[in-house]
Amino acid sequence: MPIFTVRPMTAADLPAVLAVQAQCYGETLLESEAALASRLALSPDTCWVAPDPGQASALAAYLFTHAWPESSLPPLDGVLSRQHGNADHDTGHLTWFVHDMAVAPAGRGTGLAGLLYRAASVAAVEAGLRRSRLIAVQSAAAWWRRLGYAPLDAGTAAPHAAKLASYGAGAVIMERRLAA
Repeated sequence: MPIFTVRPMTAADLPAVLAVQAQCYGETLLESEAALASRLALSPDTCWVAPDPGQASALAAYLFTHAWPESSLPPLDGVLSRQHGNADHDTGHLTWFVHDMAVAPAGRGTGLAGLLYRAASVAAVEAGLRRSRLIAVQSAAAWWRRLGYAPLDAGTAAPHAAKLASYGAGAVIMERRLAA
């Protein structure tokens, strides 16, 4: 089995990210390079990749995360700006939003998802974020539960129903507290 490592993502990784994304998602969940680049620019310390040791310039997995106001959800395939992530918000009203993690077939079953998550979560906690949210898609909620995430209660999730629908049938908003 190959040995995988993780490292912070760079803009040069985006073409390989798009290749992994295409292997992992149906057409309705594919995001543009511009949308993903905006997430990287918003929070480069919490976006990580795992190079594929078997293929030069290919990735086995990636993770995009960023701070986001707790009162809303980021748009799927939307270009974000600094204003979206933290302007006019202190960290008490921001959540660490885990936007997208994908593991290519070459990296599945190797623990890469956990490695990426742990690396990014250290940076999120160091930035003062104490809560995390995500939208689980493609039946991934069970995996996220193993990391301590739980679905939002119906009342808290209700204002987000329209935006949540853009993430596809069965998408679930989940949250957890982060260790300080």
